[in-house]
Amino acid sequence: MNTEPVEILGLFAATMTTISFLPQVIKIKKERCAKSISLLTFSAFWIGVLSWLIYGLLIDSLPVTLANAVTLILASAIVIMKLFYDRKASKSAKTSLIEKKS
Repeated sequence: MNTEPVEILGLFAATMTTISFLPQVIKIKKERCAKSISLLTFSAFWIGVLSWLIYGLLIDSLPVTLANAVTLILASAIVIMKLFYDRKASKSAKTSLIEKKS
């Protein structure tokens, strides 16, 4: 079997599944809110993507390696923004509560 069409299919599939995270990253950044994102789910997902990336490197597969490297960056951005915006919202809520009591 000619592997070139298989590699092209793999790269296409990798591109489509990877860019699917871009709208979520943009939405969180734009709204400055990640309240609806599950930190546990995205943390588990991040570990899975990291594992796939290592696997792709070990089997020397460009589609697996490339897709998971980019997905890991996007998933990392989501987790970091989740932590940042949740902490910011928590501090804001505490400040509001203190001001109301005063």
